[in-house]
Amino acid sequence: MARHRASPVTVQRALAQLAGEGLVVPRPGRGTFVAERGVVGGVGDAEPVRAPDLGWQEIALADRPPLPAASLDQLLAVPPPGAIALTGGYLAADLQPLAALGSALGRAARRPETWGRLPVEGLEPLRDWFAREAGGHVRGHDVVICSGGQAALSTTFRALAAPGEPVLVESPTYLGALAALRAAGLRPVPVPIDEHGVRPELLAGAFALTGARVFYCQPLHANPTGASLAPDRRAAVLEAVAAAGAFLIEDDWARDLRIDGDAPPPLAADDPDGHVVYVRSLTKSAAPGLRVAAVSARGAAGARLKAARIIDDFFVSGPLQHATLELVSAPAWRRHRRALRVELGVRRDALVDALGELLPAWTVASVPAGGLHVWVRLPEGVDDGLLTARAAAAGVLVSPGRPWFAAEPPAAFLRLTFAGAVASELVEGVRRLATL
Repeated sequence: MARHRASPVTVQRALAQLAGEGLVVPRPGRGTFVAERGVVGGVGDAEPVRAPDLGWQEIALADRPPLPAASLDQLLAVPPPGAIALTGGYLAADLQPLAALGSALGRAARRPETWGRLPVEGLEPLRDWFAREAGGHVRGHDVVICSGGQAALSTTFRALAAPGEPVLVESPTYLGALAALRAAGLRPVPVPIDEHGVRPELLAGAFALTGARVFYCQPLHANPTGASLAPDRRAAVLEAVAAAGAFLIEDDWARDLRIDGDAPPPLAADDPDGHVVYVRSLTKSAAPGLRVAAVSARGAAGARLKAARIIDDFFVSGPLQHATLELVSAPAWRRHRRALRVELGVRRDALVDALGELLPAWTVASVPAGGLHVWVRLPEGVDDGLLTARAAAAGVLVSPGRPWFAAEPPAAFLRLTFAGAVASELVEGVRRLATL
């Protein structure tokens, strides 16, 4: 205590941690002793330490395909101190409704029923809220609450397709969806998109060529490109899906992240016959810790999704569901969405303007009307992976384009996120990229 000017509590905690790591050995009535090097159990224990032999696991797991999580792991890594984050998939802390979330969780936690058992499909008023957001023919009894959008997608893929089957995806598309498909033993088949979303004639051709019965789609502010499905393509896409007797999994992750104008309704709102399976998450528009999403499906597909959720984890945490309902029902949620719209617009414009001024050879195909990301095509000869590594060394985190494609990419791209830093940091990040 005297040497380090520390309190007794701090010293005791430090000694407890050292003991847990096997570096010191408490002896009741005698004191705490430094453990002998090279032995297990500390002073007086003669059993020699040996390195664990984990080689047997290579044989036991030899016939298991590797899980495709490397790109996701890099995307979810917490930025080191001082780095400028032009990657990631969540709002910066200053954009999150933390006060409203804390209040909602506090109110929910004080109610005894919050801690009880819930229906496996989720809290009924929360399911009704998600159904109203989807619109059209979706009702609360069609909705199943999931622990985040990634879990909802993973469950949906496994419920609707069998291992080995093809699943059509936009190209490029969300790399988390690609990872979930491959982990489930499914084969993602790319369908090219442009600045107006998926091309209906190519989608119809892909259905005919592959025999696929599932199409994963992000009609609104697709991740990573930011593209939205054009109004004159909506009916043609739904017709192609219906003609193939297939499901369209609509990932509506960016519904609350609209910047310019009003967002079109979900495709689910125009689907009378149950072809669209609708996925909606609140994590992106609230905070990373609010792992709550919903998936809506009708008929046999809905029954399969409910069964799959039971097998996965029974039901989502009651306190989290009650807190989510408190949050979205409060006036603070509407205020948050209005403020978020303004601030995301400021940051998007700052990033796009900086790219145009400092990196004019980089191509932004279209400025997204919402979402969190800008998709940039790099000049010929620039390697996106090498640039990403060099940028990280310069304190700027970006996402290379290659992992967002189900097959070989047609060019080199970067996905740049404008929601993870303030406007001045975004400009500084582009300035550093320009020096590379």
